[in-house]
Amino acid sequence: VQLVESGGGLVQTGGSLTLSCTISGGTFDDNAIGWFRQPPGQVREGISCLSSIRDGEKYYAESVKGRFTVSSDSTRNTVYLRMDRLTPEDTAVYYCAVGTFIKATPMQPMWYDHWGRGTQVTVSS
Repeated sequence: VQLVESGGGLVQTGGSLTLSCTISGGTFDDNAIGWFRQPPGQVREGISCLSSIRDGEKYYAESVKGRFTVSSDSTRNTVYLRMDRLTPEDTAVYYCAVGTFIKATPMQPMWYDHWGRGTQVTVSS
C-alpha cells in the first residue's frame, strides 16, 4: 500500500488549505485512514480519522475540531483534509496513514501500518 500526500504549502493566519492523500497498491475498504501531524521538535499526533474510505465515521482531535474536515472520494482512492482558520500552531508536517479502526482510540499512530512521506504546512503570522 502506498500513500502520497499533496496540497501543503505556505498560508497566512486565517487561511485555508486542502490536503489530499491518494492511496494505491492494495485493498483498504475495511481500513481506517488517519491524518497526523508533527510540529517541529514535537511528537506526531493524530488529528483526524475516517473509519472507512466509503463514507466512514469521522473523528477529530480537539485541537482541530470545527476547523478541519475530512472527506473521501472512494472512486479516486483519495482522502481529503480541508483545513480552515489556520493558525501558526498548525504548522507541521502532515501525514496520512492506513490502518486498523479502533473505535476507542481511532487516532493513535500505533494502529496504522502504512504511511505517506508527509507534506509541509506552514502558517505565517
